[in-house]
Amino acid sequence: MLVGHIKEIIRHPIKSFRGESIQQSKIMNYGLYGDRSHAYLDSTKNDNFLTITQFNEMVKYKARFVGEESMEEYPKVEVVTPGGKVFDWDHQELMNEMETKSKRKISTRKYTPSHVPIGPIAVEHILLATDSSLEKLQELWGNDEVDSRRFRPNLLLSLKDKVPFIEEEWIGKRIKIGSEVEIEFVGHCKRCMIITVDPENAERDPSLHKTVIKERNNNFGVYASVIKTGDIYVGDEVQLLD
Repeated sequence: MLVGHIKEIIRHPIKSFRGESIQQSKIMNYGLYGDRSHAYLDSTKNDNFLTITQFNEMVKYKARFVGEESMEEYPKVEVVTPGGKVFDWDHQELMNEMETKSKRKISTRKYTPSHVPIGPIAVEHILLATDSSLEKLQELWGNDEVDSRRFRPNLLLSLKDKVPFIEEEWIGKRIKIGSEVEIEFVGHCKRCMIITVDPENAERDPSLHKTVIKERNNNFGVYASVIKTGDIYVGDEVQLLD
């Protein structure tokens, strides 16, 4: 059954940095090619991942792949800072800036195109949200427009029938994207303080999180596991499978 089409594909080459909206992607067994494949570690906190939770301004740093993608090695990862400077992701000047702002000692970690463990990605391979759910949440929040980047989805689905939160009813079911890819929905995405951070200015507003807690039992978006790998494109039809 046709349920919609892919409106946007969002990849985050660096965990907790602003992602990049792309027109197509390979779906690997761990999710989107290169998603959360690079990360910063907080050396002052037992080398746990440094995230927006500890350093809100990470949302203002833009990460992107530059160059040809291959299965042997990732392209170069380039970072545009809030001040407009461009660095390779592990450039010492960039590291120094982040350490000064975050007041933490940081190091880097990267994975390979064939393997990104669940840890840096989240609790599952892919996170999906729908346009109708975003619109309804905006209505419930009653504040500014809800920026989808607050929720850091990999796939934004435009629904054929505009039923908010219908994706939660798909848990335990599979969808087919385009001609190859299949994913299976496995659970809700429980939300944390990260959604309170404005992606543009890194300012916090707890009222959105309070709304999600009150109105949606702190759930927004659904996690999915990859069943069949392949290529997906913006505009691909999405079929709900029996």
